[in-house]
Amino acid sequence: MVRATLAQAGAPCGVRLVHAGHGKRVRAEPIALLYEQGRVAHCGAFAALEEELLALGVAESEGLLDRADALVWALTALMRRGEGPRVRLLDWGVRPSGLSGR
Repeated sequence: MVRATLAQAGAPCGVRLVHAGHGKRVRAEPIALLYEQGRVAHCGAFAALEEELLALGVAESEGLLDRADALVWALTALMRRGEGPRVRLLDWGVRPSGLSGR
């Protein structure tokens, strides 16, 4: 379904199918640590995603966290490649809050 939807929208990106060996909360623990260390920041407003991230600790929400789970898979893949997420800041004289110039 994901491949068909992206192809129909003309999105030039690949899709890697994954299979979970652990629950969403267990997979999210290393990513939560990255947030605590300040190594992950969101640029822009992602209200629905942030609401799901906050709900990760609630037992009855386990099956309803698709955005949060997709974020966890994506960040995990980036960290496994050893590259880590990168942010390119344009010098407009203003730096977004929460981001450092590292």
